Amino acid sequence: MKRILTAMSCILLAAYSLTAQQREYVWPDGKMPDPQDNQIAAMTNEVRAPGFDASKYRVAYLDWYDAPENPNGACMILISGGGYVECCCVDLVEYWHQQLTKAGFQCVKFIYRTPRPEGMPIYQSAWEDGQRAVRMVRSEAAKRGFDPEKIGVIGMSAGSHLALLLATSSQTPAYEKVDALDDIPCHINWAIVKSPAYLTTASENGTIDSFDGYGPNVQLSSCFKFDEKTCPMSLHHGGVDQISPNGSTLVYRRLRMMGVPAELHIYPDRGHEALGFERALEFMTQMNFVGDLQPEEDLEKRYASDADRKEVIREDVWPEGKMPDFREEQCKPYLEWHIPAVKKTDAIQIIYSGGAYATNDPDAFEVAPVRRYLNSLGMTVVTMKYRTPRPEGLPKHLTAWEDLQRAIRIVRSEAPARGLDPNRIGIMGSSAGGHLTLMGVTSSRHLSYLPVDEIDELPCNVQWGIGIYPAYALADGFDSPNEKGGNEDSAFLDPDFSFDLDTAPMLFLHGDSDGYASMASVKTWEQMRAMGIQSELHTLATRNHCFQHFASPGTGSYTWMDRIWEFLTAKGFNK
Repeated sequence: MKRILTAMSCILLAAYSLTAQQREYVWPDGKMPDPQDNQIAAMTNEVRAPGFDASKYRVAYLDWYDAPENPNGACMILISGGGYVECCCVDLVEYWHQQLTKAGFQCVKFIYRTPRPEGMPIYQSAWEDGQRAVRMVRSEAAKRGFDPEKIGVIGMSAGSHLALLLATSSQTPAYEKVDALDDIPCHINWAIVKSPAYLTTASENGTIDSFDGYGPNVQLSSCFKFDEKTCPMSLHHGGVDQISPNGSTLVYRRLRMMGVPAELHIYPDRGHEALGFERALEFMTQMNFVGDLQPEEDLEKRYASDADRKEVIREDVWPEGKMPDFREEQCKPYLEWHIPAVKKTDAIQIIYSGGAYATNDPDAFEVAPVRRYLNSLGMTVVTMKYRTPRPEGLPKHLTAWEDLQRAIRIVRSEAPARGLDPNRIGIMGSSAGGHLTLMGVTSSRHLSYLPVDEIDELPCNVQWGIGIYPAYALADGFDSPNEKGGNEDSAFLDPDFSFDLDTAPMLFLHGDSDGYASMASVKTWEQMRAMGIQSELHTLATRNHCFQHFASPGTGSYTWMDRIWEFLTAKGFNK
């Protein structure tokens, strides 16, 4: 089992040339706590080198890399994975060093003792080494030109488990003081956590969670204290990782309960990998760890041109006199086909705005820029104006849901004549539109209205959904922001979401600070995973509702539309 976990934990990337390093041992002679003769501190490339002498590799160490050409005043500690059996991520750590140095970080590689200590928790000696290493790094801040309160860590697998210990439990001493260096604080200021292992009570002894992250008694391991020095972090996990991604959702929820800024990134159909380095950089940019945040830009000004659109075709949603649940006070629903100048895919994206089910605008910032973006990539977009304001005497979303089901059927009926695929249709909405998307994705087998003509004989299921900060999805927030943040056990999903057998995979994007809690997206993702549906999820630290309207370059709020195309590409929907 240990060997299987070790292989899973080591992601081998293209080789990078090594640069000069300055080695420092973290323990003074004779002062290392809990020494064991079976343990060494070495990367696997050192162990496999000719003439390796284990007796010379007993003490954990730091390898300092050369200073960056354009320093940003921060330091990153790089931690390998290896199941606490070995430190095997040689190429991955070197990749991190190369990329982070370019971004201006002083980088230092940290090598802890392995294999797992006997008679102790699997992480104990590594945790001791880690706390001491952080103190040593902080002690050298002035000498090496970085801020002692701008120290981050990045880890993979068991290295991420260790990163979480350093991030959440610095106020619990891992060892007794050995010298004056131990008077220096050992907290870190942020953590990048890749595919963290052994997070739950079902896996904390170093095994794969046989419950796959589910079960009434599966909780976060008590080794993570989540003390007052717990720092912001960005969590990354593959959706089919044998080391369950539900461990990362549990950590994210705990951070939200504490009010600690955090991001959660989950990638569908991906295994035990070091995913999303670009998202980690965006997180650090948003949090001002890379440098001063640039001024925000208006999304509509960035995507103001319709040059990539060939034509617009408008049509009513309902035939005259056939609209169900007609209300005089509501607007008239319609569709607009936005045909790209150069069609590159047979897929169709339907998009509509939010507006609290009180209003909606198919030309607003939640729709028009995305429509232009997708047109530029050769994709046909259909925008929808649905009925608002809320219908008197009916559920707030009912007439909008009727319009959506009808719109999907119209698009399916007309797709072949337009050279498009009637079985590659996706829907996308923001806020109340995100709630409407969840209705369309999860509940297509439930008729929102009785048939009015032959078009209604067609199915209204879709192949994917894109939910942008969906509102009204959790208990205590069915008609308002989530006062408790959606973190409580009683925060169940809206029972109107059927999660029927036609439920489709989704992409979720949500601001971590949104009053319409990001846990709505997280809990929907968890429900879909439990059904065997692989969806994608990204939350954005410090960002609120309408995160994308104004955003700073280099942040996830600025590049968010690229997540759409990446999701469609990964799933093969945009072929």
